[in-house]
Amino acid sequence: MTIVNRKKIIVRGPALSRSGYGEQTRFALRALRTKEDELDIFLINTTWGQTGWLHRDDEERRWIDSMLQKTIAYTQNNTVPFDISLQITIPNEWERIATYNVGYTAGIETTKIAPVWVEKTKLMDKIIVVSEHAKFGFDNSAYDATHKETGEVFKDYRCTTPIDVVNYPIRKFDTTDLDLPLDYDFNFLVVAQWSPRKNVENTIRWFIEEFENDEVGLVLKLNYKNNCIMDRFGTTAGIKQLLGGKERKCKVYLLHGDMTDEEMA
Repeated sequence: MTIVNRKKIIVRGPALSRSGYGEQTRFALRALRTKEDELDIFLINTTWGQTGWLHRDDEERRWIDSMLQKTIAYTQNNTVPFDISLQITIPNEWERIATYNVGYTAGIETTKIAPVWVEKTKLMDKIIVVSEHAKFGFDNSAYDATHKETGEVFKDYRCTTPIDVVNYPIRKFDTTDLDLPLDYDFNFLVVAQWSPRKNVENTIRWFIEEFENDEVGLVLKLNYKNNCIMDRFGTTAGIKQLLGGKERKCKVYLLHGDMTDEEMA
């Protein structure tokens, strides 16, 4: 008889959040689930801003819930540290919570990361990012730093932790007809949460400047925080303020609220 000593891995991320990091967490969990013969999986669910949670009741959601319950029971009765942590979030939230720690992040839309992110990379044994652009930011950011206690100055203080790029796979869904009342055959699509780093305001401004007199549409799958009715009112008001009530040939549409994976596809 062969006894397999499975490594205990704790995943920390917004597993139930309807957000980019929520989908990233579920992507990681699906991959780890294929290795349950080698890994004993535990899960800590975190929030992501004020985004809403998944409300579907399917096999994957029930499995996620079982991992959360399993983790609570384990941590109440054990003090043995986990072998591996996979922390799915922005780098300033990374911590050493296991023997071997992996930071899994979408990174940043710019070409340079903040000094505090460089400092946090030192806590990780491995970093995974979702794109070569994100890796570039980690590899090419360097600062002069001073040790707070000793006063020692470090030149070219940078990330030295190994980084791998794991791109998102293309998920296949049976699409469904949304029956959107679009006026024109050609339309751009923006999917985003309204925040400064997404540059939503200029996306809208530049669209109407470029296509003011053209038969082109801009579909905005957009919200501020979540998918509630008050958020829809606020998002609608924000778009109307940018548009200014001026007559144009181009069209701007708001698509707001919960959508299934099939509807998004």
